[in-house]
Amino acid sequence: QVQLVESGGGLVQAGGSLRLSCACSGGTFSVYHMGWFRRAPGKERELVAAITWTDGNTKYVDSVKGRFAISKDNAKNTVYLQMNSLDAEDTAVYYCNAGRFIDLDWTNYWGQGTQVTVSS
Repeated sequence: QVQLVESGGGLVQAGGSLRLSCACSGGTFSVYHMGWFRRAPGKERELVAAITWTDGNTKYVDSVKGRFAISKDNAKNTVYLQMNSLDAEDTAVYYCNAGRFIDLDWTNYWGQGTQVTVSS
């Protein structure tokens, strides 16, 4: 079965950096779109960044463009989210996601989440 395990979260001061990792197993991930979502206190879950295994195309939510970078290591089946210039507004639980668009809808698998706390 598909398993996604996040790591790398923690407490960091505003302006600092963190790198999140998502270890993927149990699936043929070349057919998935990979993404990082986050849920901040009192806010809806939002897609932060996404990447495709096949061609490495990336997308970002406007609020993190220029600060965050999603990347992947195909050999390790691992997806990363490099987060720079962190702001208190980035505080959230970050979730790794693997999605497949099937039958006109997305099928999603989720990691357990990793907490990122940015002190202002």
